[in-house]
Amino acid sequence: MAITLIDEAVRAGARQSRACVTIGVSCRTLRRWRSAPTLQDQRKGAPRKPCPHALTPQEKAAIVAACNSHEHQSLPPSQIVPRLADQGVYLASESSFYRVLREYGQGHRRGRAHPPRSVSRPQAWVAHAPLQVWSWDITFLPTTVRGQFYRLYLVLDVYSRMIVGWEVHVDERAEHAATLITKACMRHGVRREQLVLHADNGSPMKGATMLATLQRLGIMPSFSRPSVSDDNPYSEALFRTLKYTPAYPSKPFASLEDARRWVLRFVTWYNTEHRHSAIKFVTPAQRHYGQEALLLQARQQVYEAARQAMPQRWKGRPTRDWRPAAEVWLNPEKQSTHAQRNLEHVA
Repeated sequence: MAITLIDEAVRAGARQSRACVTIGVSCRTLRRWRSAPTLQDQRKGAPRKPCPHALTPQEKAAIVAACNSHEHQSLPPSQIVPRLADQGVYLASESSFYRVLREYGQGHRRGRAHPPRSVSRPQAWVAHAPLQVWSWDITFLPTTVRGQFYRLYLVLDVYSRMIVGWEVHVDERAEHAATLITKACMRHGVRREQLVLHADNGSPMKGATMLATLQRLGIMPSFSRPSVSDDNPYSEALFRTLKYTPAYPSKPFASLEDARRWVLRFVTWYNTEHRHSAIKFVTPAQRHYGQEALLLQARQQVYEAARQAMPQRWKGRPTRDWRPAAEVWLNPEKQSTHAQRNLEHVA
């Protein structure tokens, strides 16, 4: 019908493009229709011929009756269809069952199952300097006894990536975490209402002892969504660095003291020797104590001198940007592209 109207308008002297605009299709759509084996209006919402094998009202009623029967009233169609087949009954496919139930306003979850809850994203935090946002978590360290592990507690400064506190214990307890945070705050001189401490939803993180300690120290607690490790990316990246470093032991730790000695060596190396990719390849300690600016300025001068000595190698392009890394975001909003760039390198 649409093609016929356009052809009549063209024969009457109208331009094909104007005729297509008037009828609500593009010239490209018209060409596709002409090349189709059947000339049928393909516009969305155009009247369609009834499907010859569509379900009849009686068949739809039989589907609804079967789903609402006492035997099937709490089961989804994925369970109902094979049960009916076991009885020698076929009414429709599983997808047709779902479609009919939606048509009759019964597309909800059946039985006592609750629909999935949408959990809002955790609050976004930004660190412009050290001692503003910390992240902490617990990871397992293997022992010589199968199935038993030591627990490594690690606290990380999000801005500088420096490990500001750590302990190794044989179990997970909120008391251990509270003691660790208290020592770290005293060691680094954290004042009240200065720090945000982010963690996941584990029991040591949300225990009464831990929350009371945070309130006493004037620390704002922040938590990830349940079972969402991406909400605590800095701690997760630190654990990956720890367990993939070449110095990580190939055999389990023989004792708690062995584990503590190795973690001490790792923390010393990580804070003072490891060039972190997210902070322009300076060490976490250099960034934490404000030494990165002079170091990066010296790097910039080295690159500028190399460019002046051999400018044709740069072909007019600027040298590598060695300006200090900007503020760091934790769980930024999606629309914040600047925040996304800051989280691209958390390892």
